[in-house]
Amino acid sequence: MEKISLITTGGTIASKETANGMLASGALTGHELASLCELPSDIEVKVVDLFQISSMSMSFEKMQQLKSAIQKELEDPEVTGIVVTHGTDTLEETAYFLDVTSNDQRPIVLTGSQRSPQEVGTDVYSNLRNSILCAASDLIRDVGVVVVFNERIYSAKYVKKVHASNLQGFESFGYGYLGIIDNDVVSIYQKPLHRECYDIQNRIPRVDIIKCHTGADGLFIDAAVANGAKGIVLEGVGRGQVTPVMVTSIQAAIDKGITIIMTTSAEEGKVYPAYDYEGSAFDLKQRGVILGADYDSKKARIKLAVMLASENPIDETFFKY
Repeated sequence: MEKISLITTGGTIASKETANGMLASGALTGHELASLCELPSDIEVKVVDLFQISSMSMSFEKMQQLKSAIQKELEDPEVTGIVVTHGTDTLEETAYFLDVTSNDQRPIVLTGSQRSPQEVGTDVYSNLRNSILCAASDLIRDVGVVVVFNERIYSAKYVKKVHASNLQGFESFGYGYLGIIDNDVVSIYQKPLHRECYDIQNRIPRVDIIKCHTGADGLFIDAAVANGAKGIVLEGVGRGQVTPVMVTSIQAAIDKGITIIMTTSAEEGKVYPAYDYEGSAFDLKQRGVILGADYDSKKARIKLAVMLASENPIDETFFKY
């Protein structure tokens, strides 16, 4: 019999309706949530009730506590895989954090729901059941952390919440999903070719995301520097451009030893030095900005923060994959 550890952290999947008709996110304990679901009878499921929080209450500190809880479960050689239930708003960030800090070959699967357990047409039970089946499958070994949602299996690096409420809440633009779960059968069509893991040595530092738009200046860059940011992720446009008036603040931050990564707000494509003008990717690269390839700003922030805490030297090669 396969043995799965189910670690619960709260979110809509564990929510209850309040007296005023709103939802209290994470109100259900892990054991309460598990008791509501028709879990596979041929798989042993151990429930670890870790957090009862909303998705936006997740932090690097709590991500590290979750990672420790996962490692503790994986100390048992009989554990086949891990399932983590999580709020959907920050699920993609936690999934990627675990992906770049975990090197166990056994499956680690994250899931959540767009609707509460009490709502008509809820996706709680199907998502949880499919995640457990996925974590018990040999096909998911050595794939890295995955997200299971609406019968689809996504790689942690590229998965993204794309709809605020629809049951098809997640996608991977440009890359697609890895496989599906159909009638309790797990099928995989592609796997990531590259895995990486970083060993966190120090406290994870502050890393801020700053979005570029017409008329943007250096205000938020200066504020990030003044408030102790050790890294900044710029979400530029197109191939990785920012406004010329941001450049002075970018250069000042680099001169102070702050690592800056350039990403793009485009859903697909890579940052690339295609143009030569002040604020272009080419100009910023000459100044010391690291081009973040096809990483979105949230994933780039997670990776940069982890790498800074692991004392790795950082250059563009670390954003190649």
